[in-house]
Amino acid sequence: MSTTDLDGRRILAIVTNYGVEQDELVVPVKHLREKGAQVSVAAVSDEEIRTLVGDRDPGATVQPDLTLADVDPAVYDLLLVPGGTLNADSLRVDDATTRIVSSFAASGRPVAAICHGLWALVEGGYVQGKTLTSYASLRTDITNAGGTWVDKSVVRDDASGWPLISSRNPGDLEDFLREIDTVLTEA
Repeated sequence: MSTTDLDGRRILAIVTNYGVEQDELVVPVKHLREKGAQVSVAAVSDEEIRTLVGDRDPGATVQPDLTLADVDPAVYDLLLVPGGTLNADSLRVDDATTRIVSSFAASGRPVAAICHGLWALVEGGYVQGKTLTSYASLRTDITNAGGTWVDKSVVRDDASGWPLISSRNPGDLEDFLREIDTVLTEA
């Protein structure tokens, strides 16, 4: 049964074409669509996205809706940045990713990142002054970038004029999605 709590909301998920953690992409996209949101998945190229489970086992394939280069970030209400070590490591050095993250932060729109997905924000300098969580191995990166890392299932920080929702791993998806729903219904 579909609810319509998020009718009219537009969500952008950004990934590479290989290595995104399956549940960190597939579960939020399904959840948000079932709630009535329009979700666009943008990847580096228009080829299918090959997800992984636990950074090693083949997962589901997903067809992107557009490429990162073609994204107009201004038309979206929330940015979703899934993890997966390979995905996040490549995504963080992509110029289009920096442009997209910058657009959301500069305009005060929320960003939701999970696991290694926070690397995209570290790389662009967007964690300074924020309290957040991530996969534990990013703790030093976040601290060195001026953020405060905590070990919680979900953290929301509204400092610097824009909400950042962060979670540690796929085990935190229930809390992560609840906070995304909350921030989208507040606006």
